[in-house]
Amino acid sequence: MTDLSPNAVRDALRQAADRVDAATPAHRDRAVDALRALAVLGVVLGHWLVTALVADGGTLRTASPLQHLPWLAPVSWLFQTLAVFFLVGGHVATRGYASARARGVPYHRWLRDRLTRLFKPVAAVLSLWTVVAVALLLSGTEYATVRTLVKLALSPLWFLLVFAALTAATPLLARLHPLWPLAVVLHVDVVRFGLDGPAWLGWINLAAGWLVPYTLGAAWTRGELERRRSGLLLLAGGTAATAALVVWAGYPASMVGVPGAAVSNLNPPTLAAVTFGLAQCGLALLLRERLRDAMRRPVAWTAVALVNLSAMTIFLWHQTALMATTATGLLAGRLPGLHTRPDDLGWIAARLAWLPVLVCALAVCRAAFRTWEQQGGRRRGGPRTPGRARTQVLCTQQQLTDRGAVEGVRHV
Repeated sequence: MTDLSPNAVRDALRQAADRVDAATPAHRDRAVDALRALAVLGVVLGHWLVTALVADGGTLRTASPLQHLPWLAPVSWLFQTLAVFFLVGGHVATRGYASARARGVPYHRWLRDRLTRLFKPVAAVLSLWTVVAVALLLSGTEYATVRTLVKLALSPLWFLLVFAALTAATPLLARLHPLWPLAVVLHVDVVRFGLDGPAWLGWINLAAGWLVPYTLGAAWTRGELERRRSGLLLLAGGTAATAALVVWAGYPASMVGVPGAAVSNLNPPTLAAVTFGLAQCGLALLLRERLRDAMRRPVAWTAVALVNLSAMTIFLWHQTALMATTATGLLAGRLPGLHTRPDDLGWIAARLAWLPVLVCALAVCRAAFRTWEQQGGRRRGGPRTPGRARTQVLCTQQQLTDRGAVEGVRHV
């Protein structure tokens, strides 16, 4: 008879963690995986904390507590971790491309493999939401409501498109200095805000803005960011520049989009978002040694490895988990923290209480769709035990180190 006592379960988990730890290659830089996992969880928690679905008459619309409680803007500084995605993404991509070249793998095959692993999980999201959108429209749901839901569910895809474009350009970007794209962002904002230029110019920063941390990742691969001074300079310089832009240049304090705001730091990226990303990258670089030490603990490393193995699934489905929870909650009436206006501290407390439920909903999504991420959605070979399959995946350098930063989300 299986012993399901707490002590027995704890011992079994520790033994499994010890096996995963022993199966991991000794040369693996576990700090990379830890940064990736932190970035993924930061994006998920950030979206869950600042996104609300509120009924406005017969229409469902998105709202944010940052609209009504602007003093909560520092929360966005903690959970807007996209720069870390691109930092790790640039590092992993340039290192992977160099390794592929050394092994004689042609560029087109390297790119095909990376983009296949990146986009196959997207097919499940697009398929499900196509069916959901058609069903809602046929049932008479207002178009504005359907648009809100679909936009929220598919909003993470913009990140994948930008990341895929940068990945494809990796051979050209491997030696690009981060100051060049930073200069482009600066000039775009000067024209856009200082000289009343056209608003569409801001979309140039969608590529240039995220090129900055991506090329920092390439510099990491080249060994140019190993000294502690590099991280300190990025952290101090990025923090000072961001503070100056917010206080004296009128940039928004929130580092995420706020519904109804005249200017968003993120859509498209502004100079303030990029300098804030520089500070984040500096902090990430400074934390590498501490993360490597923390990841020597088998339980911590196993948790990080599992997040990385399901990073794309977590990233793509966390908004769906939020909407599914919100819709299900309607069966019980209008619930605080789910359906009410996010305009007071009571809503914040209620939303924090809902986080365990959202985690469970996301776990259901992960169980249903993770096979699209692992092995590209295909099962190979004969039957394997879950423990053996998990260990084989964890000890494969290609799957854990070279899954890409969002593929490795990953990378929001």
